[in-house]
Amino acid sequence: MNCNRGDLSNKCDGVRIVSESSVIPGSVGMAFTTRKGGKSQKPFDGFNLGLHVGDNPVCVNDNRELLGDALPGVNQIIWLNQIHSCNVVKVDDSFSGVPDADASVTRKKGIALAIMTADCLPVLLAADDGSVVGAAHCGWRGLAGGVLKNSVESMDISPDRISAWLGPCIGPSAFEVGEIVRESFFRLNPQSERCFKVQPPKNGENKYLADLPALAEMELKRLGVTKVISSGLCTYSDGERFFSYRREQITGRMASLVWIR
Repeated sequence: MNCNRGDLSNKCDGVRIVSESSVIPGSVGMAFTTRKGGKSQKPFDGFNLGLHVGDNPVCVNDNRELLGDALPGVNQIIWLNQIHSCNVVKVDDSFSGVPDADASVTRKKGIALAIMTADCLPVLLAADDGSVVGAAHCGWRGLAGGVLKNSVESMDISPDRISAWLGPCIGPSAFEVGEIVRESFFRLNPQSERCFKVQPPKNGENKYLADLPALAEMELKRLGVTKVISSGLCTYSDGERFFSYRREQITGRMASLVWIR
C-alpha cells in the first residue's frame, strides 16, 4: 500500500489518502484517519471521530469538521450507527439521518461514506469506472453474517468490476478468538480454516488467532471481487497511530472513507 503520510492541511494531520492507482480509479477518493492531531483529550486523544464512546461531543464535532476540510472533493460525510449487522443503506437524494447499518453505497459525487473502527476491519469498495462506491464495517459478526455480500450486491454491478481496499484493523498476531468465531466462518466457507491459528486453550476453551483481512479477502473473492488490496496495518500493535478497543477498552474511533470525486 502506498499512502501519503504528510499533512493534508494545516488544520489536520490525522488523515491519510490511499493511493493505489493500479486498482482505484482516479475518479474515486479513499482515505483513513489516525489518532494524530485533533481536539480530543485522554483517553480519546486526539483525533477521535466517535460520538458514542464518551468523549466530549464538542471535540468530536470539531474533529469531524477538520476531517471534512481535509478531504478533497467532499461536500458531505455520511455516518452510520454501526451495530455489527449486515444492513446496507443506499445514499441517494432521499437519504437522511444516521441509520442503524454497517455498510453504505452511493452513486452521488462528493458524498464520503464513513466507517468507524477501533480494531474491526473497514472495507472500501469502488467500481472500476468510478460510477459507484461502497463502505463496510467488518467486525467478525458482520463479516461472518454477510455484510460484504450485501454490500457488493447493493452496488448493482458485476463483482468482477469492483475493487476493494482493506483498511487498518487488529492484525492476525493479536486477534484471539474462541470456538464460536471459528465455527461461524467455517460454516460460511470451510476453506476459512486456514485463517485460524491454534493457540493454547484457556479455561478449558479452545483459542485461535484469526486473520480478519484474510477472511475478508477470501469472502470477497468468493463473491467475485478479485481485485483486493490490504493496508497491512495493525491497530492493536501500533498505539502511537491507532485506537484499539481490545488494547484500551475506553478509546476513540478512526474512520475510513470512500467517495466519488
